Formats: sequence, structure tokens, C-alpha cells
Amino acid sequence: MKLDHLGVAVRSLDEAIGAYQALGLAVVHREVVESDGVEIAFLPFDGGRFELLEPTGEASPVARFIERRGPGLHHVAVAVSDIRQSLGDLKARGLRVIDNEPRPGANGSMVAFVHPASTGGVLLELVQPGEHVGE
Repeated sequence: MKLDHLGVAVRSLDEAIGAYQALGLAVVHREVVESDGVEIAFLPFDGGRFELLEPTGEASPVARFIERRGPGLHHVAVAVSDIRQSLGDLKARGLRVIDNEPRPGANGSMVAFVHPASTGGVLLELVQPGEHVGE
């Protein structure tokens, strides 16, 4: 298991990208993830990536997050080699999961979320990486 990315909820993807570019980071992938109601951009750094998340509508979980808490750190994602095995292990150990089965994520990945109540208040995303465009 290793850090895959830090998910950051933003109101404006273009504005946030500008701020991260000022830090010397570059966008390597951008896409709309319809199933999650977000447009995302990945900006790698040594040891991981930032995933900036802009909601595409008011029903998006990220829109609700921003409404309640404002923009900021939304989740921490760790890469796993076998997401079904990892998810099963966590459930067997009594952790509360949001996704009982993996689902498609950005960039051809499979993802599943672990409820913050089980991880000290942090929304944890398991990611079985797919093809990382531009990386």
C-alpha cells in the first residue's frame, strides 16, 4: 500500500489549477467522472499526486462537502494491488465501508471508499490503478 493521491475539493478547477501551477506542478490528466459528479485534474508531486475535484452539479457528494465544510482536503487515497482483496480484508476486520464493491474511478482505475468513522475522521479511498495517462 502506498499513497496514490490527496483529493482536494475546490469550487473552481481552473482557479485551483492556477494556484498549484504556481507551486511548479503541472496537470497530467483531466476528466469528468460522471458517476461521481466531478471534474478532476491530477497534478503529480514527488511521492504522489493531488487530485483536484470540482463538483459538476449540486447533487455531487463533493458539492455537499464544500457546502458543509468549504473547500479543502476531501480524501486520502492509497494504491492497492488487489482492491477486492483489500476491501474484503477491511470489512472482515470490522471497518465500515461506503462501497461494498469496487467501482470505476478516474483514469481507468477501480475505487472503493472507507467511511471516516472507521479511520479517525479521514475519508479513505482504495485505488487499484489503471492506466495513468501522461504519467
